[in-house]
Amino acid sequence: MSKTYGDNPPLSYNKYLRVQDLINLQDCLSDPVHHDELLFITVHQAYELWFKQILHELDAAIMLLEEDRVPAATRALKRIVEIEKLLVNQIHILETMTPISFLVFRDQLNPASGFQSMQFREIEISSGLKDSSIVREFSSDEFAHGRLEARMEKPSLSECFYRVLQRRGLNGEKTKAVLEVLTHFEERYEEFQLTEALLEHDEYFSLWRYHHIKMVERMVGAKRGTGGSEGIGYLKTTLDKKFFPELWEARTYLDITHGEGGCPFAH
Repeated sequence: MSKTYGDNPPLSYNKYLRVQDLINLQDCLSDPVHHDELLFITVHQAYELWFKQILHELDAAIMLLEEDRVPAATRALKRIVEIEKLLVNQIHILETMTPISFLVFRDQLNPASGFQSMQFREIEISSGLKDSSIVREFSSDEFAHGRLEARMEKPSLSECFYRVLQRRGLNGEKTKAVLEVLTHFEERYEEFQLTEALLEHDEYFSLWRYHHIKMVERMVGAKRGTGGSEGIGYLKTTLDKKFFPELWEARTYLDITHGEGGCPFAH
């Protein structure tokens, strides 16, 4: 039997999830409304909801690492990776639009741009890409600018990770510390599982960038971005961004003779 509290009706699915509010948030700007604009808005709003969840998990992982609760932090990161896999696939829903259909309402988006996604930038900053020039781009948006500045001041996932390694006796150069974990993964299993989860987060976020670029190129070619950016040209410059470059670099120096002759990276 449904619970009632005083004169209040019982809680329902629609009330709990605020479905009425949710389905009224898709305001199309094309006139007459183009069929595909609803898809464009829905996909991007869904992205922002998933970005919110990723930030929720990132904050948890950072807190857990600061408390040296490595397995719990690793679990939060694995959830992030599963969300990112979903986001990569979600991009291709937009490719069900024809390029000419997208152009019908694309001009209505000016000067808005995906570059202005506050939460996307928060994920970058909290993961380890602290770039003050990006924050300055949001100076005219008081709400977004405040959130990004707050993220810049807090410890990032990358910073917390290396603090964990230091607390566990892996001091000194970052790549060398990672190399020790990769080499002695059985003795350092908690740290190894953490490094793998971090690498997957980095990898799938990069895959999202790549799939996003190919989708944009498929839709609009080399046209300038709606926010005035170089469009596909700018997006391609972001492909080499890494949250944890040392995790990738350490693979280069990994050597099966490590245990016999000491750390090869040190020579």
